[in-house]
Amino acid sequence: MEVIQSILDFFLHLDKHLADIINEYGTLTYAILFLIIFVETGLIVMPLLPGDSLLFAAGALAASTGALDMKIMIPLLIIAALLGDNVNYFVGKFLGGQIKMRERILFFKREYITETENFYHKHGGKTVIMARFIPIVRTIAPFVAGAGSMNYSKYIGYCVAGAILWVVGVSMLGYLFGNLPIIKNNFELVIFGIIGLSVAPIIFQFIKSKLTRATA
Repeated sequence: MEVIQSILDFFLHLDKHLADIINEYGTLTYAILFLIIFVETGLIVMPLLPGDSLLFAAGALAASTGALDMKIMIPLLIIAALLGDNVNYFVGKFLGGQIKMRERILFFKREYITETENFYHKHGGKTVIMARFIPIVRTIAPFVAGAGSMNYSKYIGYCVAGAILWVVGVSMLGYLFGNLPIIKNNFELVIFGIIGLSVAPIIFQFIKSKLTRATA
């Protein structure tokens, strides 16, 4: 129970915890941010790290304290996101054949690959960009892209575009609006809002899938 409370506290008070990290570790904070973004996007078993809210909080602190330099942070975290995606893609490519030959490996079922391949075929490479803005999905999508039929030359262009749009977009929102009094005084609600907006597509797709199956 204490572990859950600690994780929830970290999520909801990212601005305070990140400020403490900056005070304690100084410029090493860049390396810590790099590691968190890389792990969230690169390790299929770590999809629950707070990527969106972390970028927002980092942008807000860069604006309010000047302890983080956006000209350093943004390129660094774009690289972290790209490295994570590519590690995930090639791990998926390596394991994809084994998943297709079996019914399941860990929590991956063969049908996940088939369904995602169909989704990629229907919506094209923009799926990679859309997935970047959805927690959990942004961790799973590169793995499935590698395990599926999307070739790397097609994948990498959308991967770069998604990483740039995500890191620049979310961190700049924090930089521009994170220190407005109404947001600063209600940071917990803002974090809930970011999480809610991020997972809304997952909930919508789940409900749509259930309704479609019920109708069928």
